[in-house]
Amino acid sequence: MLPTTSSLQIGELAAGQALTLPIYHFKPSDDKATGPKVYIQANVHGAEVQGNAVIYQLMKQLELCDIRGEITLVPLANPLGINQKSGEFTLGRFDPITGANWNREYLNHAIDLPTWYSEHAKLSDNELIQAYRSTLVEACQQKLRHEWGITTGHRLAVNLQIMAHGADIVLDLHTGPKSCKHLYCPEYDLAAAQFLLIPYTLVIPNTFGGAMDEAAFCPWWQLSDFAKAQGRDLAVAVSALTLELASQERVCLEDALVDAQGILAYLSHRGVIAETVDPAKMQRFGCYLKDYKKYHAPSSGLVEYLAPVGEPLAAGQPLVNLLRMDLYGTADELKTVSLPQDCVPILHFASASVHQGTELYKVMTHVFELPTT
Repeated sequence: MLPTTSSLQIGELAAGQALTLPIYHFKPSDDKATGPKVYIQANVHGAEVQGNAVIYQLMKQLELCDIRGEITLVPLANPLGINQKSGEFTLGRFDPITGANWNREYLNHAIDLPTWYSEHAKLSDNELIQAYRSTLVEACQQKLRHEWGITTGHRLAVNLQIMAHGADIVLDLHTGPKSCKHLYCPEYDLAAAQFLLIPYTLVIPNTFGGAMDEAAFCPWWQLSDFAKAQGRDLAVAVSALTLELASQERVCLEDALVDAQGILAYLSHRGVIAETVDPAKMQRFGCYLKDYKKYHAPSSGLVEYLAPVGEPLAAGQPLVNLLRMDLYGTADELKTVSLPQDCVPILHFASASVHQGTELYKVMTHVFELPTT
């Protein structure tokens, strides 16, 4: 089955050119539409291009599958960020107009749940879910129609968010600067981590921080918790994950096929495709988001990154060398820096020249092995 294609206009450039997104759809026939709906996007940050390769490899596999749930795929999800170049580098992590992170522009619904639930409590679970989904989509549409207008970044993000709100599974594909593969997964859905070919998982709470995964799952987690407080056992209806697929400014089709296979295993488990795709057997480790630590440069200088990402680092082992050419001939010309506790470095800053206070590494601490079923 080949996907159908469409496009969505998400803004206009100053000279009037339309900003559009390519969208691909796999849709089952009506008699086979038994699986959940899926939304997958990539490249919200301009330099994070590997997710496009994963979508490409995934679509090649899906063409051979018996599709049971509608799948919407949006590569190249931020045309402004992708084209935000300076010399050989892609800068598209922040909106150049406002300075906001492109992945922090989604709408925080902050629904008045006591009022909303009291008006809909007599609905069946399925009816309640559909009513809540409609409420979320309408809130996004109202944002787009705001009488005072909205920023370029909000317009892009909320259009993406509307598509995500139509799905039961949301996958947002990213990469780090210099990074190993890792996953952001909400605590209620931690079992999902065992299907993807990603060794490290950050377990995130029910707190909206502005990213797509939180924009997709937080309203549903909040609804589930509120319903339970009213004596109703309502499962969280939406799964939303952020996949960090190694380093930015990199495309590797062979590696993309590996990650596509992991996504297929998850979609198989969820009944989106009829085929059985078993997850790879591998050790997977996690830590809670509160234990994901940032290490900032104690001084400026030239950095030699010593700790490989994705490999455990014992307390006291070298993390970086800091070279200060302006201090040559003094005791401070070269310093080796280490951390006071065991950790796993997950990513590090891309540049070798840093200001004091630059975020050098992000590391997982209090790491535990994830269970398998």
